[in-house]
Amino acid sequence: MIDADLATRLRTAGLPWRPSDGDRFTIPGGELAEDVFVVAEMVIQVQEVPGGASVFKFNGTTEWALDSIDSRRVLWLPREEQLREALGERFDALAAVPGGYAVTLTDGSRHLDIDAERAYARAVLHTLEAT
Repeated sequence: MIDADLATRLRTAGLPWRPSDGDRFTIPGGELAEDVFVVAEMVIQVQEVPGGASVFKFNGTTEWALDSIDSRRVLWLPREEQLREALGERFDALAAVPGGYAVTLTDGSRHLDIDAERAYARAVLHTLEAT
């Protein structure tokens, strides 16, 4: 899983997110900063509010102290397949290398990290920062 620092860099660079079931997120800057939550209709539901924003509603007893939170306060932790999808046709290859994985893009750039998900994240960050 990518860490909060890399996820923050992706968000700052402009990676768009429309929350959906199965998405992972954290709530930075507080007691819950180390916890990872998963959007699931039965437990954490995303509700659209006027103005195009959304709120994350915590249902049931799982997070009894937290009723809801504005989507701008949460940090998305995209999954490997979501990051690969974000690369689209720019993706060329994923390869195991000593110490981790490398993602190669059609522009010839290689992006290395300790696991495939993080390597994909670095490649997406490269594409976002290049535009």
